[in-house]
Amino acid sequence: MNIKEILGGVDCVCGRRHTCPIEAVEIGRGAISRLAALCEGRREILLVADENTDRAAGEATRAALSGHTLREVIFTGKTVLVPNEEAVARVREALGAADLILGIGSGVIQDLCKYVSHISGIPYMIVGTAPSMDGYASSGAAMILGGMKETVAAGLPRALIFDTDVMAAAPMEMIRAGYGDIIGKYSALSDWRLSEAVNGEYLCPYIYETTMAQIAAVRATAEGIVRRDAAAIEALAEALVVVGIMMSFAGSSRPASGSEHHLSHFFEIVGIVKNEPYLSHGVDVAFSTVEMARLHDRLLAAPFPKTLYREEEAVLAAKLCEIYGETVGKGCLALGEKVGHYKANRLPVYLEKEAELRAILADMPSADEIEEMLAAVGLDKREYDTLYGREKIDTAIRYAKDLKDRYTVLWLAYDLSRA
Repeated sequence: MNIKEILGGVDCVCGRRHTCPIEAVEIGRGAISRLAALCEGRREILLVADENTDRAAGEATRAALSGHTLREVIFTGKTVLVPNEEAVARVREALGAADLILGIGSGVIQDLCKYVSHISGIPYMIVGTAPSMDGYASSGAAMILGGMKETVAAGLPRALIFDTDVMAAAPMEMIRAGYGDIIGKYSALSDWRLSEAVNGEYLCPYIYETTMAQIAAVRATAEGIVRRDAAAIEALAEALVVVGIMMSFAGSSRPASGSEHHLSHFFEIVGIVKNEPYLSHGVDVAFSTVEMARLHDRLLAAPFPKTLYREEEAVLAAKLCEIYGETVGKGCLALGEKVGHYKANRLPVYLEKEAELRAILADMPSADEIEEMLAAVGLDKREYDTLYGREKIDTAIRYAKDLKDRYTVLWLAYDLSRA
């Protein structure tokens, strides 16, 4: 796909004109050298990185910007960087007179830059260091604020720069994470279709089909990804950017984030609250997609029940506070009260549209098929199963839905559960 063409906007079959305000996407060998032209006219630039991403691309970035005044925030690379109020404050304190924020990194670094750009009104660009996630070109910043995982609508970068030599040298776990994040779109797109059927949510066929095409393109690169082949890494990076643009077109992360992301957020939040280990985001998403395929199979195995399941409010409140701690648990309860999922009686729709919903559930690849896709790049689900254990995974399937306001198969499974 020609990214530059879709950056110009699309008059869509859905009746909307989709636009994306990103001015430039540069992907290829030596792409960092184009920073000088992209940053022309900027007086002072704040570089944001951690020690690892700075080693990966910091020297080339500084060389490309040798004519500019640079300020810097370099986080430690020895511990996991959490995108919380403390990290935000550190970036804001370093801004000074900077009129551009330039992030060097991937997930958390770009989320921080995106969020600080949003609240400060200073534009940002990103030099990507790993093809590890699809948030580069999305408007949402995945933050942890008040202990809650929150996606903030925070705007888009002016430019994205991906040097394929840098990306191909990224840790293989991060490359696999990007591949896994793309495979996770099978689950996200299925959830989008379910919500369209149940809630009448807007679904754009162009965005849906374009995202599905990116899954196919990335699956075809699996062998090259294992070899760190430049063309395969470039194809993966392009897919991650295109999916991000599709989120911008949709006005939300709906094309790319569903129940599989909710499970990933569950493991991250519980890990932070209880000081328990968790896998990287893309890897969690990948393996959680297998779990969602199995959940589809369980829902297909029996007729939909004629009753709607609900826990007693006091029992639910106690369980959420037990799982997430009191602060996050109460945040989940407040979100649930605001959104109203527990008050909604969706049973008549479920029963009326049972055949349609079953067709959507059956349309997703099987758990075994997804495991094969992941194994093609060396992702072994036993890592996930061993780290979390069956009890914790089942708890996530039941209660990860409470972290977000989005309807997914997790709500369908909960609503129709018999115990």
